[in-house]
Amino acid sequence: MRSMRRRALLTPAVAGLVLVAAACSSPSEVSGEATSSSGSPSGSGGGELVVGGSSASEMSIMQNVYAELLRAKGYTVTIKPAGERAVYAAALESGDVDVVPEYAASMAEYLNKTVNGEAAAPIATSEAAATVAAMRPLAEQRGLTVLEPAQARNSNGFYVTKAFSEENGVTTLSQLAALGRPVVLAAGDDCVENTFCQPGLERVYGLQVADVTGDPYGSASAKQKVVAGTAQLGLTGTTDGTLAAQDLVLLEDDKGLQAADNLVPVVNTEQAGDPEIAEALDALADVLTTEDLAEMNVAVDGERRKPEDVAKEYVESAGLL
Repeated sequence: MRSMRRRALLTPAVAGLVLVAAACSSPSEVSGEATSSSGSPSGSGGGELVVGGSSASEMSIMQNVYAELLRAKGYTVTIKPAGERAVYAAALESGDVDVVPEYAASMAEYLNKTVNGEAAAPIATSEAAATVAAMRPLAEQRGLTVLEPAQARNSNGFYVTKAFSEENGVTTLSQLAALGRPVVLAAGDDCVENTFCQPGLERVYGLQVADVTGDPYGSASAKQKVVAGTAQLGLTGTTDGTLAAQDLVLLEDDKGLQAADNLVPVVNTEQAGDPEIAEALDALADVLTTEDLAEMNVAVDGERRKPEDVAKEYVESAGLL
């Protein structure tokens, strides 16, 4: 699969959605669009690849990490982030995108509902290996291959302002639900159907979600709405390094709603099924930790460094090139 066919990077419909998603994103969320090469390739691979996925800043970091590893194998890599999972998953299946960094449990349930219907019993568990094993047959039906999950795990995390937490004695999701107040949730549109977002909050905790704002996952715009009080609850990742500086606090998932959202590469099998691509990306499995991910998030979101610079520094320091 050395000679990869190239095509228009995004279909017109997907491109329009990407523009909408980018318009709602903060600078750190779209900075992953950089396509600069890290230098002369050292591998024997070749061809062009498009790395896509969410436009959230953590995903921008991971897209650039993947790009560094693939360029080292001789591939020419372009980074084209999109917005919600439904958008970039469609681009991945169609071949407009070749590789995406994903979260195992969330992608497993997305595929589960896509293949088996909205009423399908959940397949994700708290174990990464079991979750990936369950999702692989579903991915294959969609023309996708799931590679090896990393140790790094970033589950959904729900936050409130520090002031709200202190005034209401709320440090857990159970305590928030016990207040009996409907909440506006600052999160992306896919939260409405994501097992680990609105449906899970309502089913497991009995929380009343009055509305979902449509702000991208972990975005600055979502946090601004929570700080301003137009939303009471926000969605981000548990490795988010920007919360403390904005007087925001994560609530404990005390009933264990979240499953194994370990970072895992998913590729279009036809266009990115080369074993050399798997070798390059699977190298992260035993190296990338949750602590690494959190530190890179702080560098980008807290110190305002570019995702491509942070990614390059990480792969070099981890000895992955």
